[in-house]
Amino acid sequence: MREPKGSQGVGVKRKTSRKKYQASILRCKEWIKRNRHMPVKELMKALRVKLIGYYRYYGITDNSNALYRYGRTVNKLLFKWLNRRSQRKSFEWDKFEKLLAKYPLPPPRIYVNIYERKPC
Repeated sequence: MREPKGSQGVGVKRKTSRKKYQASILRCKEWIKRNRHMPVKELMKALRVKLIGYYRYYGITDNSNALYRYGRTVNKLLFKWLNRRSQRKSFEWDKFEKLLAKYPLPPPRIYVNIYERKPC
């Protein structure tokens, strides 16, 4: 892989701090736990808005791994807490995937490319 012209092969990678990542996961977990009683359609719509907000805030160059990890963790938390809506198990993983197909959550996306040149 070639380096950009004028580059010395050295760069700074940006990624979400561990502390902020864990705090975001905890907040999301508590929110899902408190709102799991909502109808699934409304719950998924609200969670979608929250995920888009997270991706817009942390979606900067070099941070895609953290965004994908956050999305996977939120999926697992959603599966866990939707299964605790009653005493019986509500979802098997394949049924949960069908739910995600019906109400898709947004994929992680990089919104800010710091290497993109802006006109002066």
